[in-house]
Amino acid sequence: QVRPVESGGDSVQSGGSLRLSCTVSGVYYTTYCMAWFRHVPGKQREGVAGIDSEDGTRYADSVKGRFTVSQDKTTHTMYLQMNSLKPEDTGLYLCAVQPHCSIRPPLITSLAYDNWGQGTQVTVSS
Repeated sequence: QVRPVESGGDSVQSGGSLRLSCTVSGVYYTTYCMAWFRHVPGKQREGVAGIDSEDGTRYADSVKGRFTVSQDKTTHTMYLQMNSLKPEDTGLYLCAVQPHCSIRPPLITSLAYDNWGQGTQVTVSS
């Protein structure tokens, strides 16, 4: 079983930065996709950024140039560096993992992922 756990969420002012982490435990795979999503109550879950086992990346248009997804394969951890944060970036940030994903760079749609963390809250105030 793949178990992702997120951390790093906080409350920041507009223009600030945060780095989120997602550490995976359980069963490890050599080929995989991982992604960040954010959820705001009353809205559809939104894909933010993804990375695959070959370091291919994909970003939502709303975060391109501001967010960077990366990974440390030795610690099974994915990161999301978020700069120039805006109030509309507020939400519960969830990490998702899918072994043996076939589409590269990885999709950032919810249906592509079976393994989810509980999320970490990011709040950006104006």
